[in-house]
Amino acid sequence: MRIIGIDPGSLITGYGIVEPIDGRPCHVASGRVMAPAGVPFNGRLRTIYSRLSEVVAHHRPEVMAVEDLFFARNVKTALKLGHVRGVAMLAGLNAGLPIAEYSPLAVKQALVGYGRAQKEQVQEMVRLLLRLEFLPEPDTADALAVAVCHLHSSQGEGLLCGRLRR
Repeated sequence: MRIIGIDPGSLITGYGIVEPIDGRPCHVASGRVMAPAGVPFNGRLRTIYSRLSEVVAHHRPEVMAVEDLFFARNVKTALKLGHVRGVAMLAGLNAGLPIAEYSPLAVKQALVGYGRAQKEQVQEMVRLLLRLEFLPEPDTADALAVAVCHLHSSQGEGLLCGRLRR
């Protein structure tokens, strides 16, 4: 099962694609969608939607796993992230993908074993699990972590990170 993980952000949205080979998660592709700050917010949303749609069409994942919103002190920031999550999910839904959602706490718990792990710990664990020769950027590492979390959940390894929605 090929999985695309999404780490939504209004300026940088990370994506990571993994699939199991011989029972191990393997890196297929990853990257970041950059939405320039000088562009109006609706233009950034269009960029994120368009680019993720292209990535999905090119790599043909079977499911999309999206990081859920974390607790935000700033309501405007939370609303913007909600919009970004919405266009990311729409890119998956328009491609016929089921959507899974995972909290940041659950993703960290599944990968690092500790729900309050630091970004650097997540980056290093993603590098180790996927046998990468480089340390992925934080947004990309988070997206890959979400995909790996879903892979573990779907393989019945007891790492029930979140919920699956159609």
